[in-house]
Amino acid sequence: MIVSKAPLRMSYVGGGSDLPSFYREEVGAVLSTSIDKYIYVAVNKKFDGKIRLSYSKTEEVNEVSEIEHPLVRQALSMLSIPGGIEIASMADIPSRGSGLGSSSSFTVALLNALHAFKNQYVSKEALAKQSCEIEIGRCREPIGKQDQYAAAYGGLNLIRFHPDDSVSIDPVVCKPETIKKIDESTLVLFTGRTRSASDVLKNQSEAMKLEQRRILMRRMVELAFELKKELESGDVENFGAILNENWRLKSQLASGITDPQIDEWYCKGIQAGATGGKLLGAGNGGFIMFYAPPENHEKIKTSLSGLTPIKFGFDRNGAQIVFYSPNHG
Repeated sequence: MIVSKAPLRMSYVGGGSDLPSFYREEVGAVLSTSIDKYIYVAVNKKFDGKIRLSYSKTEEVNEVSEIEHPLVRQALSMLSIPGGIEIASMADIPSRGSGLGSSSSFTVALLNALHAFKNQYVSKEALAKQSCEIEIGRCREPIGKQDQYAAAYGGLNLIRFHPDDSVSIDPVVCKPETIKKIDESTLVLFTGRTRSASDVLKNQSEAMKLEQRRILMRRMVELAFELKKELESGDVENFGAILNENWRLKSQLASGITDPQIDEWYCKGIQAGATGGKLLGAGNGGFIMFYAPPENHEKIKTSLSGLTPIKFGFDRNGAQIVFYSPNHG
């Protein structure tokens, strides 16, 4: 039996610049953190040579090609595992369509578990690259690359995306009290709405063909570098303002990112004392995050009583094997 886990992520600024429609022309950058909510994948040897999967549904098949779940099918194919395996997945919170990068976290956790199943060491860099290959290359998902790297590496990072398809991870090096202040000032609420990121991201990719939209994205990339500098200097006074500017820019990028209901929630949060915030993920649903003095949190929650507060903390470790008892029989 092998159990692996990979964290979900919370992206602050620069989201969308990890799409090839932007970074193939100029460097993209996202500042994000992994959070202490995880996707877990358990893998065990199956005695009869078949393949059994347990996720939101159950599959039992004879061949890899018969698997419905595209990420599992491609991962087993990539690692040349023909069968004799049982795979089960669980999540700390309902994650599909949440805006927390759950699909990539699942892929990273799955690959880590499968490498361990084969008694192979795999680096965080390789996990992220292979996850991108599966999701973007093989499954043709129109997504970016930030989630795979956030899940694999963990921590608070500036992640840069280069025109040659390489990715750089720059950890944000700051004082513990800076992290504590961000943690205490962050309020996350579940909107109750889930959505597929694919359609929203397709629209964003199309928008990058227009120079006026690229100008907006360039500013969002600048904000990622500005926020890193602020955090490393120990100054979080502008954190909310930077989030607010990023959200205002992002909401202008393409249709489907926001709508009147989301705008109303956001305005209510600001009026109740938040200095900034954003919808997490591609847009149109999932979780909404506000940055506000802790003393204003109750007022914000009261003004948005229809939304469910969820407490997130920071994760520092990224993808991990949490139980390893290989069955060589």
